[in-house]
Amino acid sequence: MGKHIAFIGGGNMASAIISGLLKQGFGPGQIDVVEPFEEARQKLQTSFGIEAQAAGGPFLDKAGLLVWAVKPQSFKEASLPIREFTSRALHLSVAAGIPSGSIAQWLGSERVVRAMPNTPALIGQGICGLYARPVVTPADRGDVEQVIATTGQWLWLPDEQQLDVVTALSGSGPAYVFYFLEAMTEAGAQMGLAPDQAYQLAVATFIGAGQLAKASPEPPEVLRQRVTSKGGTTEAALKTMQTSQIKHHFVAALHAARNRAKEMGDEFGK
Repeated sequence: MGKHIAFIGGGNMASAIISGLLKQGFGPGQIDVVEPFEEARQKLQTSFGIEAQAAGGPFLDKAGLLVWAVKPQSFKEASLPIREFTSRALHLSVAAGIPSGSIAQWLGSERVVRAMPNTPALIGQGICGLYARPVVTPADRGDVEQVIATTGQWLWLPDEQQLDVVTALSGSGPAYVFYFLEAMTEAGAQMGLAPDQAYQLAVATFIGAGQLAKASPEPPEVLRQRVTSKGGTTEAALKTMQTSQIKHHFVAALHAARNRAKEMGDEFGK
């Protein structure tokens, strides 16, 4: 990565990575951030001691790695004015949907890696899908892994189109979990628990079940069956879900998310 990393955009995902880099031993002076919003710049100064800049400039030339943490609709506008200062850098994009070919064209560089992280990265528990353009070297991949390791796990993908699936599955996935937590908390409260009690039980259940699935060699179907006694409470709940076709609708929702990721690439990658 060289001695410097620059971030274009200083929001939540950039902050998660910056926090991890500082814990790894990077100094605030080795990290540059371009962030147009004053409030966000002040937060970076307060949280990390980093003096972010409102706009890019020649100072970006010293960065060995540029992390693009901008909104998809802002990527092209943010990239064109600073491409002359970033020709030596490896580029890592965490912007949803924007194809690597568009990024390479806008920046005049083929050294582009796309990443699709998720919000548990904020506490170092994320999972990130990665795709590298053909010219990206094994050493470049290693630099990317060093950065992503600050936020959790990663998975390299051979086909860039698979990133749209990652976006639908794990990128948007935390929202699905929170949606079910809302429902479980609401149901618990309706049936007599205090809302905070219901929420504590729901959160612990998700965490515990996830850890069990991770530790077990058995597929989720088998794990589900082990909890489901014939004629019991779990079976009653699952029969209601099956009658309502919850799995079918949930799968359809993920397809909708994947399709929207592709649409965003087509819309904002021009």
